[in-house]
Amino acid sequence: MARISARTSAKKARSVARAPGRSGRPPNELAGEVEERILDAARKVFLDRGFEGASIEEIAEVARSGKPTIYARFHDKKGLFTAAVTKYVIAKQAQLENHSPSGTTIDERLASIGVIVLQEALTPEWISLLRLSIAEARRFPDLGGSVIRIMRERGTEIMMRLLAEVAESSEVETFPALGPGRLAMTARYFIDLILLPQVLRALSGEDIETLHAEIGPHVLQRVAFFLSACRNGGIA
Repeated sequence: MARISARTSAKKARSVARAPGRSGRPPNELAGEVEERILDAARKVFLDRGFEGASIEEIAEVARSGKPTIYARFHDKKGLFTAAVTKYVIAKQAQLENHSPSGTTIDERLASIGVIVLQEALTPEWISLLRLSIAEARRFPDLGGSVIRIMRERGTEIMMRLLAEVAESSEVETFPALGPGRLAMTARYFIDLILLPQVLRALSGEDIETLHAEIGPHVLQRVAFFLSACRNGGIA
Protein backbone atom coordinates (compact mmCIF):
# COMPACT_ATOMS: atom_id res chain seq x y z
CA MET A 1 0.00 0.00 0.00
CA ALA A 2 2.85 2.36 0.82
CA ARG A 3 4.44 1.69 -2.60
CA ILE A 4 1.19 2.46 -4.40
CA SER A 5 0.79 5.68 -2.45
CA ALA A 6 4.36 6.69 -3.29
CA ARG A 7 3.89 6.02 -7.00
CA THR A 8 0.63 8.03 -7.03
CA SER A 9 2.34 10.95 -5.30
CA ALA A 10 5.21 10.82 -7.81
CA LYS A 11 2.79 10.91 -10.77
CA LYS A 12 0.99 13.92 -9.29
CA ALA A 13 4.30 15.67 -8.75
CA ARG A 14 5.38 15.07 -12.36
CA SER A 15 1.99 16.30 -13.60
CA VAL A 16 2.27 19.51 -11.59
CA ALA A 17 5.86 20.02 -12.73
CA ARG A 18 4.87 19.70 -16.40
CA ALA A 19 1.84 21.97 -16.25
CA PRO A 20 3.53 25.41 -16.33
CA GLY A 21 5.77 24.51 -19.25
CA ARG A 22 3.26 22.57 -21.29
CA SER A 23 4.39 22.29 -24.90
CA GLY A 24 3.07 20.88 -28.15
CA ARG A 25 0.01 21.75 -30.17
CA PRO A 26 -2.90 23.44 -28.38
CA PRO A 27 -6.24 21.66 -28.07
CA ASN A 28 -8.41 21.83 -31.20
CA GLU A 29 -10.76 24.34 -29.60
CA LEU A 30 -7.83 26.75 -29.07
CA ALA A 31 -6.07 26.27 -32.42
CA GLY A 32 -8.18 28.87 -34.21
CA GLU A 33 -7.57 31.40 -31.46
CA VAL A 34 -3.81 30.84 -31.66
CA GLU A 35 -3.75 31.30 -35.44
CA GLU A 36 -5.86 34.44 -35.24
CA ARG A 37 -3.53 35.87 -32.63
CA ILE A 38 -0.51 35.12 -34.82
CA LEU A 39 -2.06 36.73 -37.91
CA ASP A 40 -3.13 39.84 -35.99
CA ALA A 41 0.36 40.17 -34.53
CA ALA A 42 1.94 39.64 -37.95
CA ARG A 43 -0.18 42.38 -39.49
CA LYS A 44 0.81 44.85 -36.79
CA VAL A 45 4.51 44.04 -37.03
CA PHE A 46 4.57 44.11 -40.84
CA LEU A 47 2.82 47.49 -40.84
CA ASP A 48 5.26 48.84 -38.27
CA ARG A 49 8.49 47.37 -39.66
CA GLY A 50 7.77 46.59 -43.32
CA PHE A 51 8.38 43.16 -44.74
CA GLU A 52 12.18 43.28 -44.56
CA GLY A 53 12.27 44.77 -41.08
CA ALA A 54 9.75 42.36 -39.58
CA SER A 55 11.08 39.23 -37.89
CA ILE A 56 9.39 36.01 -36.86
CA GLU A 57 10.93 36.52 -33.41
CA GLU A 58 9.12 39.84 -32.91
CA ILE A 59 5.86 38.48 -34.34
CA ALA A 60 6.07 35.53 -31.95
CA GLU A 61 6.65 37.90 -29.04
CA VAL A 62 3.69 40.14 -29.96
CA ALA A 63 1.50 37.07 -30.51
CA ARG A 64 2.58 35.55 -27.17
CA SER A 65 3.53 32.45 -29.10
CA GLY A 66 6.63 30.50 -30.02
CA LYS A 67 8.50 30.38 -33.31
CA PRO A 68 7.84 26.62 -33.67
CA THR A 69 4.09 27.32 -33.35
CA ILE A 70 4.28 29.87 -36.17
CA TYR A 71 6.38 27.67 -38.45
CA ALA A 72 3.98 24.77 -37.82
CA ARG A 73 1.26 26.85 -39.48
CA PHE A 74 3.14 28.98 -42.02
CA HIS A 75 6.03 27.77 -44.16
CA ASP A 76 7.98 31.04 -44.04
CA LYS A 77 7.67 34.78 -43.59
CA LYS A 78 6.24 35.21 -47.08
CA GLY A 79 3.47 32.73 -46.32
CA LEU A 80 2.70 34.52 -43.05
CA PHE A 81 2.59 37.90 -44.79
CA THR A 82 0.21 36.59 -47.46
CA ALA A 83 -2.07 35.00 -44.87
CA ALA A 84 -2.14 38.14 -42.71
CA VAL A 85 -3.07 40.40 -45.63
CA THR A 86 -5.72 37.98 -46.91
CA LYS A 87 -7.30 37.60 -43.47
CA TYR A 88 -7.54 41.36 -43.05
CA VAL A 89 -9.17 41.84 -46.46
CA ILE A 90 -11.77 39.17 -45.70
CA ALA A 91 -12.47 40.65 -42.25
CA LYS A 92 -12.92 44.11 -43.76
CA GLN A 93 -15.47 42.86 -46.24
CA ALA A 94 -17.28 40.93 -43.51
CA GLN A 95 -18.14 44.29 -41.93
CA LEU A 96 -20.51 44.89 -44.85
CA GLU A 97 -22.18 41.49 -44.87
CA ASN A 98 -24.67 42.35 -42.14
CA HIS A 99 -25.31 45.89 -43.34
CA SER A 100 -28.80 46.77 -44.55
CA PRO A 101 -29.46 49.86 -46.70
CA SER A 102 -31.37 52.62 -44.93
CA GLY A 103 -33.56 55.39 -46.33
CA THR A 104 -36.97 55.87 -47.91
CA THR A 105 -35.89 56.50 -51.50
CA ILE A 106 -33.58 54.54 -53.78
CA ASP A 107 -31.15 57.48 -53.76
CA GLU A 108 -30.98 57.43 -49.97
CA ARG A 109 -30.59 53.66 -49.80
CA LEU A 110 -27.74 53.71 -52.33
CA ALA A 111 -26.08 56.60 -50.50
CA SER A 112 -26.20 54.66 -47.22
CA ILE A 113 -24.29 51.83 -48.90
CA GLY A 114 -21.73 54.17 -50.42
CA VAL A 115 -21.08 55.88 -47.08
CA ILE A 116 -20.48 52.63 -45.17
CA VAL A 117 -18.20 51.29 -47.93
CA LEU A 118 -15.99 54.39 -47.80
CA GLN A 119 -15.98 54.54 -44.01
CA GLU A 120 -14.66 50.98 -43.89
CA ALA A 121 -12.09 51.59 -46.63
CA LEU A 122 -10.70 54.96 -45.56
CA THR A 123 -8.91 53.90 -42.38
CA PRO A 124 -5.19 54.45 -41.72
CA GLU A 125 -4.55 50.73 -41.17
CA TRP A 126 -6.34 49.60 -44.34
CA ILE A 127 -4.62 52.21 -46.51
CA SER A 128 -1.23 51.41 -44.96
CA LEU A 129 -1.74 47.71 -45.63
CA LEU A 130 -2.66 48.42 -49.25
CA ARG A 131 0.48 50.52 -49.63
CA LEU A 132 2.60 47.74 -48.14
CA SER A 133 1.02 45.14 -50.44
CA ILE A 134 1.66 47.35 -53.47
CA ALA A 135 5.25 47.97 -52.37
CA GLU A 136 5.84 44.22 -52.08
CA ALA A 137 4.08 43.36 -55.37
CA ARG A 138 7.35 42.41 -57.09
CA ARG A 139 8.32 40.12 -54.23
CA PHE A 140 4.82 38.60 -54.08
CA PRO A 141 3.50 38.47 -57.65
CA ASP A 142 0.65 36.19 -56.61
CA LEU A 143 -0.39 38.17 -53.55
CA GLY A 144 -1.72 41.19 -55.42
CA GLY A 145 -3.71 38.98 -57.75
CA SER A 146 -5.20 36.91 -54.94
CA VAL A 147 -6.09 39.95 -52.82
CA ILE A 148 -7.65 41.74 -55.78
CA ARG A 149 -9.55 38.58 -56.69
CA ILE A 150 -10.91 38.23 -53.17
CA MET A 151 -11.85 41.90 -53.07
CA ARG A 152 -13.58 41.74 -56.44
CA GLU A 153 -15.36 38.41 -56.03
CA ARG A 154 -16.54 38.74 -52.44
CA GLY A 155 -17.09 42.48 -52.83
CA THR A 156 -19.30 41.87 -55.85
CA GLU A 157 -21.31 39.20 -54.01
CA ILE A 158 -21.91 41.49 -51.04
CA MET A 159 -22.78 44.44 -53.26
CA MET A 160 -25.18 42.35 -55.33
CA ARG A 161 -27.11 41.50 -52.18
CA LEU A 162 -27.17 45.12 -51.06
CA LEU A 163 -28.30 46.40 -54.46
CA ALA A 164 -30.99 43.73 -54.59
CA GLU A 165 -32.32 45.13 -51.30
CA VAL A 166 -32.12 48.68 -52.62
CA ALA A 167 -34.28 48.16 -55.69
CA GLU A 168 -37.88 47.29 -54.94
CA SER A 169 -39.74 45.35 -57.60
CA SER A 170 -41.53 48.43 -58.91
CA GLU A 171 -38.24 50.33 -59.21
CA VAL A 172 -36.46 47.67 -61.28
CA GLU A 173 -38.63 48.64 -64.25
CA THR A 174 -37.35 52.22 -63.96
CA PHE A 175 -33.75 51.11 -63.41
CA PRO A 176 -33.25 48.03 -65.63
CA ALA A 177 -29.55 47.75 -64.73
CA LEU A 178 -30.66 46.72 -61.22
CA GLY A 179 -32.50 43.69 -62.56
CA PRO A 180 -31.32 40.21 -61.53
CA GLY A 181 -29.71 39.38 -64.87
CA ARG A 182 -27.48 42.47 -64.85
CA LEU A 183 -26.82 42.87 -61.15
CA ALA A 184 -23.27 41.44 -61.04
CA MET A 185 -21.85 43.93 -63.55
CA THR A 186 -23.87 46.77 -62.04
CA ALA A 187 -22.45 45.95 -58.59
CA ARG A 188 -18.88 46.11 -59.92
CA TYR A 189 -19.54 49.49 -61.55
CA PHE A 190 -21.00 50.83 -58.31
CA ILE A 191 -17.94 49.74 -56.30
CA ASP A 192 -15.55 51.28 -58.81
CA LEU A 193 -17.52 54.51 -59.02
CA ILE A 194 -17.81 55.04 -55.28
CA LEU A 195 -14.65 53.46 -53.89
CA LEU A 196 -11.74 53.70 -56.30
CA PRO A 197 -11.35 57.52 -56.63
CA GLN A 198 -11.14 58.06 -52.87
CA VAL A 199 -8.91 55.06 -52.19
CA LEU A 200 -6.49 56.18 -54.90
CA ARG A 201 -6.36 59.65 -53.35
CA ALA A 202 -5.64 58.12 -49.95
CA LEU A 203 -2.91 55.90 -51.39
CA SER A 204 -1.29 58.93 -52.99
CA GLY A 205 -0.97 60.57 -49.58
CA GLU A 206 -4.02 62.79 -49.20
CA ASP A 207 -5.18 63.31 -45.63
CA ILE A 208 -7.67 60.62 -44.59
CA GLU A 209 -9.61 62.95 -42.29
CA THR A 210 -10.12 65.32 -45.21
CA LEU A 211 -11.34 62.46 -47.38
CA HIS A 212 -13.75 61.40 -44.63
CA ALA A 213 -15.19 64.92 -44.56
CA GLU A 214 -15.88 64.59 -48.31
CA ILE A 215 -17.65 61.23 -48.11
CA GLY A 216 -21.18 62.65 -48.03
CA PRO A 217 -20.91 65.00 -51.04
CA HIS A 218 -18.83 62.48 -53.00
CA VAL A 219 -21.38 59.69 -52.49
CA LEU A 220 -24.38 61.87 -53.38
CA GLN A 221 -22.72 63.02 -56.60
CA ARG A 222 -21.74 59.49 -57.62
CA VAL A 223 -25.14 58.01 -56.73
CA ALA A 224 -26.88 60.58 -58.93
CA PHE A 225 -24.59 59.68 -61.84
CA PHE A 226 -25.02 55.95 -61.17
CA LEU A 227 -28.82 56.11 -61.13
CA SER A 228 -28.84 58.15 -64.32
CA ALA A 229 -26.84 55.42 -66.03
CA CYS A 230 -29.08 52.70 -64.56
CA ARG A 231 -32.19 54.50 -65.74
CA ASN A 232 -30.89 54.94 -69.26
CA GLY A 233 -29.47 51.45 -69.63
CA GLY A 234 -25.91 52.74 -69.67
CA ILE A 235 -24.64 50.09 -67.26
CA ALA A 236 -24.09 46.41 -68.09
